Amino acid sequence: MLWASGFLFIKISEGVNPFVLAAMRGLVGASALTLWFTALGKSLLPQRHEWLTWGILGTFNGWLPNILVAYALTQITTASAAMVQASGPLIVAVLSHFLYADERLTPQRLLGVLVGFMGMGILIGPAAFPDSGVSATGAFAMLAVALSYAVANLYVRSIKQADPARLALGQQFGSGLPATALALAIAGPGAFGSVPPNAAPLIALGVLSTALPILLFMRLIRRAGPTRASMVGYLMPVWTAILAVLFLGEQIGPREMIGGAVVLAGVALVSLSGRFRRVR
Repeated sequence: MLWASGFLFIKISEGVNPFVLAAMRGLVGASALTLWFTALGKSLLPQRHEWLTWGILGTFNGWLPNILVAYALTQITTASAAMVQASGPLIVAVLSHFLYADERLTPQRLLGVLVGFMGMGILIGPAAFPDSGVSATGAFAMLAVALSYAVANLYVRSIKQADPARLALGQQFGSGLPATALALAIAGPGAFGSVPPNAAPLIALGVLSTALPILLFMRLIRRAGPTRASMVGYLMPVWTAILAVLFLGEQIGPREMIGGAVVLAGVALVSLSGRFRRVR
């Protein structure tokens, strides 16, 4: 739900350049986590082995998808963007099957992925892209976002003995600083003039939609594995549609409700497969 709110805050940040928006999202998220680390008395400085990790996570789970999402939402609706991004769990599950022995697609997990994919098919039907909001570049940008997040999720799994909180902190620094440099180089300093009028949604985007959920998600990946953790991506269209109806005036029909129910069924099958085996 927190991640889905990011689409809402981006949409209402009118006139903010995608590069500037990605920069502010990373900087605000890094600032929030810095305050939290400082309050706990933890070190903020990266250790020698953390530089590469922070850079990779900052790229594939930070500034790159943040820029692409900000651009895509200038081309397509929030619900459409979330629906395309929800293909991410399928990418993660398939790649994990070949990379990790304990992430093999058992019959039940494969069924869950397929059921979730069927739900996505219902949601991404022709009605999901009305004539007024269709954009091939926007859709492909969101597919690139899903692939970028999938790469980051799998990379987190490969990191040994990492503190999830430090991974979240490093990701935000590795996202905000490069995004700021790109914004200054490409959009120019004048592009940051749109920040003060949109301060409230940008702060909410950095704290509620970035810093807090990434803390939870890093811990989830470490404890549950990338395939189960990535299943939250299937929930994105559901939460995004609810928020879009409440705050953006969009409407939900029978197709969205049926697709959402099928998606939830797929998530349950994948997420609970190991638990069923342990109970037996």
